[in-house]
Amino acid sequence: MAPSQGGGLRALVPSRELGTVLVGTAALFLLSWLVVPTSVAPGTLRGMLPFAAILAVVGLGQTLVVQQGGFDLSVPGAVSLAVVISTHRPAGNDDLLLGALGIVLVAAIVTGLVNGFVVARLGLNPIVATLGTNALLYAVVFWMSGGTPRQTTDLLSDSMRARVLGVPTTVVIAVVLVALVTTLMKSTVAGRRFEAVGASAPTALTAGLWVRGHRASAYLWAQVLYAIAGVMLAGILTQPTAFQGDNYLLPSVAVVVLGGTSLRGGKGFLVATAIAALFLTQLQQFVLALGVSFAVRSLVEAGVLAVGVALYTVDTQDIKLRIRSLRAAQ
Repeated sequence: MAPSQGGGLRALVPSRELGTVLVGTAALFLLSWLVVPTSVAPGTLRGMLPFAAILAVVGLGQTLVVQQGGFDLSVPGAVSLAVVISTHRPAGNDDLLLGALGIVLVAAIVTGLVNGFVVARLGLNPIVATLGTNALLYAVVFWMSGGTPRQTTDLLSDSMRARVLGVPTTVVIAVVLVALVTTLMKSTVAGRRFEAVGASAPTALTAGLWVRGHRASAYLWAQVLYAIAGVMLAGILTQPTAFQGDNYLLPSVAVVVLGGTSLRGGKGFLVATAIAALFLTQLQQFVLALGVSFAVRSLVEAGVLAVGVALYTVDTQDIKLRIRSLRAAQ
């Protein structure tokens, strides 16, 4: 498959999806400044950006899975396992941190291979398969931690809380990953084949593409991204709990939807997903600054997800034609 004419940067960012989420994000920051200025104060933004970066990385992984027509419900267990391994294994000893990170990577690869095999090879429903994997991951989490939090090592904490030219390390990592995954997806033959499989597996199979392999790879690379996010999270929290991943399941789906990726599979808009992570994190900050309850914050997240689904799935042109037809009939 040859690259489309006028590739390059235009191939990396879809104008409609990116434009929509950029406008929404700008409007949210303006609203925050007008209603609750403290929610966009410099200190507040410095505290918010690392969490937005972590959500962006998790969202990248979920996007890959959604591109293949699935949902990954093992996000909480995957993130929590990375947090627990990177804090409990070193037990505060910086010398053991590198080995712990190696274990995190191996665990992510094994989990991704299991998910990919069960979904792509055995044909199990992705929701059922990843839900079962999530339960197994949490069993390992409890076995390793006993439910007791452990303090982050100084090395990991200093690394994740550092700044590169004034920019938090977590944000730099997220930007690099977004750029890397986007380039691989939009500017390589493997990436375009991956999207082709997600768009129409029967057509891709007819064209001789390895459908099962591409589907399985989505779950593998998603787990690697979740693991990276978990390590980042462990670094910015002094004493993370064994349940840190619980906060990322619904948001990971929400940012994928807000970023414009079709829930039916196909093209994934990774840059838009990352911007949507900033939008959703600031929205949480805004609602929190209003002093509402946790239940209301959860309802707001669910509402945003519903709006995102409607925004990209409702056929507005069809609605306009129906309205015109009704007016003409009157």
